[in-house]
Amino acid sequence: MLKKIKNTLELVKFSHTIFVLPFALSAFLLAFYDKYPGSFGTPFFYYKIVWIIIAMASGRSGAMAFNRIIDRKIDAKNKRTMERTIPKGELTTLYGTVFGAVSYIILIFSAYELNFICFLLSPFVIIFITFYSFTKRFTFFSHLVLGISMALGPLGTWLAVTGSLDYKILILGLAVVFWGSGFDILYAILDYDFDIANGLFSVPAKFGIKNAITVSRILHLLALICLVNIYFIFNLNFLYIIGIVLVAGFFVYEHFLVYKSLNNIDTAFFTMNGYISITFFVFIFASVIYSKHMRQ
Repeated sequence: MLKKIKNTLELVKFSHTIFVLPFALSAFLLAFYDKYPGSFGTPFFYYKIVWIIIAMASGRSGAMAFNRIIDRKIDAKNKRTMERTIPKGELTTLYGTVFGAVSYIILIFSAYELNFICFLLSPFVIIFITFYSFTKRFTFFSHLVLGISMALGPLGTWLAVTGSLDYKILILGLAVVFWGSGFDILYAILDYDFDIANGLFSVPAKFGIKNAITVSRILHLLALICLVNIYFIFNLNFLYIIGIVLVAGFFVYEHFLVYKSLNNIDTAFFTMNGYISITFFVFIFASVIYSKHMRQ
């Protein structure tokens, strides 16, 4: 049973939840800060956050499970991925399908608990995040599709709290799109030779590694510009500025690692992007709490 749990967590790369969840929680805090400043710590506050976390975890788990199923034959041929649980035979395709389907059912139920608009939109979200797994077969814009899929987290969170969308949260959504697309392009460099040999699409395979790194840098610069604008849009304080300076430093160091050696891509991908998302959340939290305290 313990091995099954371990293999399941590996199937959905549960540890990678650290990438997107902090941005969703940041959107949650910004939504309350902007729309319901007097509702922090109320039953409404805790009810929403519990179901948002469940929705995020189940949606991501379902998407990852179906990604592994859809890509199982490709993964089995790639030296980098052939040790994944399904190609290796540690989990069956049927198990992955059932797990993914149950995860999506939990997502739909969570959306229903959040509000009716989220419930109505949840099937379209499921279709889109599952569709991503097919995109590298026909377009190098697959990285952008992944970025949009990631951005649905904070956008959906805002919608779950406020019942509507506005330009304020769209800026955070754009930041996540640029951030996710940028680091996925860097990660695709690891499969450069494999993608070309097997007719798969990616920015590195289409334009070369050097150009792919340049595109990634531009996207991360755009992400940083969006995050800076969050300060003005939500009228945040000096604590957020400190956080953004740190985030900018992590972006620079991520690209320095890649510049220094392509062998550092794993570190740049996993470590630096984890630091970026967590740091952003921590300083959003600190800024919102400080501003709330100063209002009292």
